[in-house]
Amino acid sequence: MNDSLSLFDVNHTVESIPLPDATLSFIPLFYRFPQSEKYKEALLTEIDWRQEKIFLWRKEHVQPRLSAWYGDERSIYSYSGKTFEPLPWTPTLRIIKADVERALGCRFNSVLANLYRNEQDGMGWHSDDERELGNTPLIASLSLGETRTFKMRHKDRKELKPLSLALTDGSLLIMSGETQKFWRHAVNKESKAKNARINLTFRHIFY
Repeated sequence: MNDSLSLFDVNHTVESIPLPDATLSFIPLFYRFPQSEKYKEALLTEIDWRQEKIFLWRKEHVQPRLSAWYGDERSIYSYSGKTFEPLPWTPTLRIIKADVERALGCRFNSVLANLYRNEQDGMGWHSDDERELGNTPLIASLSLGETRTFKMRHKDRKELKPLSLALTDGSLLIMSGETQKFWRHAVNKESKAKNARINLTFRHIFY
């Protein structure tokens, strides 16, 4: 990623989020309604959504959400004891990827798509620190649909207050530098009724 962040050269309001041992930026309205709704509806039908089973603590678990891995041909990704072969880019994913790359001034070769169907779907605490992402991965996380709360907590410094961030429709969160080395993040299940949310986390896989 360019140190000068070509992100600032486009017509978006960019917020820098101060956090020790992390580099975070947030664009509340990367896409505006109804464009965000158009893309969400397209992805609901284009993406081959699956409920994957993963291995944690030597046990098999069904993920509490639907997901899919897309990317260039060699963008193979492994996490939680499972290896994912990339599906070919869909038309809408190609458009969104190009927009994000143009805004950030970098290239991505893969994306993890997650569908949170309702308030009962979530994502447990983890870091995107797999070897194929490199030492300082750049993760661009786009949200479409229902607002969900994104939480972060430091791995070692318990005195630091956890971060809670509302990921609204059309917003883009950029995590880079040593964020994944020092912080974990999660999207918890909620008690209040929620509609569907799609999250696209664009990444670069090193072969």
